[in-house]
Amino acid sequence: MTSWRTRLLPPLLAIVFAVLLSAIALVISGANPLEAYGTMVGQLFKGSTAVDTVNLATVYYLSGLAVAIGFQMNLFNIGVEGQYRFAAVVAAIIGGALHLPPVIHTLVILIVAVASGALYALVPAVLKVTRGVSEVISTIMLNSIVAGIIAFLVNADQFGVQSGNNIGTRTIAPSGRIPGVPLGSGVLFGFFFIAIVIGIAYWFMLNRTRFGFELKASGESSTAAAAGGVSAKRMTLIAMLLSGAVAGLVAMPELLGRDYSYGITATQMYGFTGIAVALLGRNHPGGIAFGALLWAFLDTSAVSLEQINVSKEIATIMQGIIVLSVVIAYEVVRRADLAAEQRRVGRALAGNGRKGSSVAEGGAV
Repeated sequence: MTSWRTRLLPPLLAIVFAVLLSAIALVISGANPLEAYGTMVGQLFKGSTAVDTVNLATVYYLSGLAVAIGFQMNLFNIGVEGQYRFAAVVAAIIGGALHLPPVIHTLVILIVAVASGALYALVPAVLKVTRGVSEVISTIMLNSIVAGIIAFLVNADQFGVQSGNNIGTRTIAPSGRIPGVPLGSGVLFGFFFIAIVIGIAYWFMLNRTRFGFELKASGESSTAAAAGGVSAKRMTLIAMLLSGAVAGLVAMPELLGRDYSYGITATQMYGFTGIAVALLGRNHPGGIAFGALLWAFLDTSAVSLEQINVSKEIATIMQGIIVLSVVIAYEVVRRADLAAEQRRVGRALAGNGRKGSSVAEGGAV
């Protein structure tokens, strides 16, 4: 039974600790911490920064959910990076080649992305359940391989189209795009609302379905789950495929809402950011959303530090400290709660012992 302290206190402590340590780093570098933090917060209200932050958080949120599904099964799916990039290039190629009615065109692209992400996750999943190969090793190798696959596919001799100095896939027709919502000077990705639905579905699956219970039970103890009739290998396979399927959607907000084409120079590292976001959110959809927004805020506001001659890398330092701090904070609070529970049980047992002694003495009289 987790208390409010176990849920809320660790991330708050981690953020406070990160702010304090970053302030020390700023002071050492000769900068004013209050001015630096004020500049970062002020940047959020300039131009399209707020909308850009939410858009970037949408991508981080999907990546965090993909990682969290694996974490529920005690699987460290580092391969989200490779899975979403493979899914993005395949979906962009097929989406650019098709000419379908609106909505149908978009749905086909999304289905292809989900299937491609799951397909790329199938390799480490099969190796894990059949040969016991660590998913960490196999997914790291596949992350490296995907760069070669993209370079081969996005080539003028294959499916690439030269546009100036850049080369990418064919542009997806308007019928396959997801329109955004104009907000001020920016445009909110329409995929933002789809990401919310995916988060709700993730929560429902874990907390309201038998599959979610079996997934968490297998993650807690595969031996105990097997005793209850749950196949750990089957759950491992399904969890990896689900994680890969969600990973396949990571690049879709940008592909269908802004870029409409996927090229060699497309943004990378979203998969690795998802690991940090999932850790910060403790695999809970609400916590992951908070972590994604915080991470996106630090990324989008960091450039404003250069206006006051402060290195923008201070935001990267904060991100690293937050990840380390949240892991330590959760463990400290967990142990504190456990010690408090042990003391309560000890007092209850002592009280029952005294009552038993009084009853025995009364009976003897």
